[in-house]
Amino acid sequence: MMVGVIVRRPVPSTGPSWSGRDSGDGSGRAAASVGRDVPAPPLASASALGPTGTAAAPTPYWPGRVVPVGRSGSLHVRETPGPAGETAVYVHGLGGSSNNWTELAGALSARCRGLAVDLPGFGRTPPPSSGDYRPTAHAATIIAYLDDLQRHGTGPVHLLGNSLGGAVSLLVAAQRPDLVRTLTLVSPAMPDLRPLPSRLGGKRAALALLPLLGASARAEQAAATPAERLARTMALCHADPDRVGPRAFAMAAAEAEERAALAHAPEALHRSFLGLLGTWLAPSPRSLWAAAARVGAPTLVVWGEVDRLVGVYRAAHTAAALPAGRLLRLPGVGHVAQIEQPQTVARAVLGLLDAAADGSWPGAGRPVPGRDTVRARVDAAARRVRDRLPLGVARPEACGTVPV
Repeated sequence: MMVGVIVRRPVPSTGPSWSGRDSGDGSGRAAASVGRDVPAPPLASASALGPTGTAAAPTPYWPGRVVPVGRSGSLHVRETPGPAGETAVYVHGLGGSSNNWTELAGALSARCRGLAVDLPGFGRTPPPSSGDYRPTAHAATIIAYLDDLQRHGTGPVHLLGNSLGGAVSLLVAAQRPDLVRTLTLVSPAMPDLRPLPSRLGGKRAALALLPLLGASARAEQAAATPAERLARTMALCHADPDRVGPRAFAMAAAEAEERAALAHAPEALHRSFLGLLGTWLAPSPRSLWAAAARVGAPTLVVWGEVDRLVGVYRAAHTAAALPAGRLLRLPGVGHVAQIEQPQTVARAVLGLLDAAADGSWPGAGRPVPGRDTVRARVDAAARRVRDRLPLGVARPEACGTVPV
């Protein structure tokens, strides 16, 4: 696990911030900071949204079924009914499930049908027979699933991913551009090697990682009920977990109880995290930054300003690394914007779909750079990030790794 010096002051913002509200000029665009020449992503009208629930009356989880994937795999997929002409595929984050997209899928259902997958080993999808939980393995599974969809008449999809699912979706779009019509990344798990106990669940959770000193903390974790562990996770992922109503929490707690009974669940979580960390440490030809530079699809990046897991200081760099990337930063939102503000995120996604369809999305259709150009850009970006690291974060020279 990551150890080192803890950040002692807030990480400075490195990019523009868009509030997610209309600019007020009738254009349907988000309000953008002055002096920035990169346009803010467009926001569709709220009248274009499908139904969503409330904290008092959340939307029930969409029905799902296990479908065969490729030659020998399978995925549990929850389907949201919608027009047959367009399809959205949703990929959850580490420790999440297809249910993380319930409200957003409902909001987008007026435009497209939704297919939310449980990655291998998560939700109701069985663990992979290979035992491989690396992001590249998850991406290969999603590619096989999208290939199957295409063979059955579904064209390129609108691919959406959160956290680990964002990194997986990024790899899919980079490897198979023919399968992805648009890409939406919600707080994607881009390399962020800051040694923050918060992303491990707080100081007690970080202490539990220590072989000897963490014995009491580990015993405390083992004694916690699934609902108690869920509450801690929500406190980490949500900017304000109190906004989660009791009915929504009860639904999630029932899912947590179900997952706690699965013998493979701890291994899936642990090995997926280690696989993600390995991706963060990969050299530039195989890094997520290099993958981002190869994505030609119109891409919306959404990031909460109060993200405690993958810092918002990565947001502008991520959007800039994508040839057709645009950024929406949401104040008062944490790591799971699609859960915390589904209507705002849905309006931005619909704006992306409209602009991609009429050719007005900036950068769409631009030639994707070659390998040498990508390598040069990634190396230059690494130097910029290194020079802007906040106080308290070790420089690469001190820890032997480049934080990109």
